Amino acid sequence: MKPSGSAAESLAEVFRCRRCELVRLGAFILGDRSAAEDVVQEVFLRVHQRGGRLADLDDLLPYLRGAVVNGCRSVLRRRLLIGRHAGQDQPCPPLSAEEAMLLSEDRRQVLAALARLPARRHEVLVLRYYAGLSEAEIAVTLGISAGTVKSTAARGLAALAVVAGAASECLRRPGSDPDR
Repeated sequence: MKPSGSAAESLAEVFRCRRCELVRLGAFILGDRSAAEDVVQEVFLRVHQRGGRLADLDDLLPYLRGAVVNGCRSVLRRRLLIGRHAGQDQPCPPLSAEEAMLLSEDRRQVLAALARLPARRHEVLVLRYYAGLSEAEIAVTLGISAGTVKSTAARGLAALAVVAGAASECLRRPGSDPDR
């Protein structure tokens, strides 16, 4: 079923205005911009194919965010399955040379620590601190309660602090005084 003129125009406008934001969200979850672009493209294609049912959605953006998160989960599950069969389980794909050059050491440490978190904590922290969503918006996007968002974010931040502390300990040279 083809979307009606106004629905197609509305979807095209959302695509023009929000595609980059959704790709960045997917890239933060997946650690791979090209895979995130594929996920976002698939989401928009599915919404377009639904046609006239677009009018049923009060606000399209929260639906799209949730669909992107779910699409990213599917990609991560596929990667995990492939990694198990290949005998290598990597939580985060390697960065391209250009991406690695652009990221500061601190940011790389945070991204690596974020990639080691369980999926739900990873998603909540990305949606909260990268996408800037409120707890209520995250709850709607992930289909969980606001209380679960709060506790998951707190646990995720605590885990990041532990990982950051361990990383800074590894970087200190024996005999050096960190307070100097």
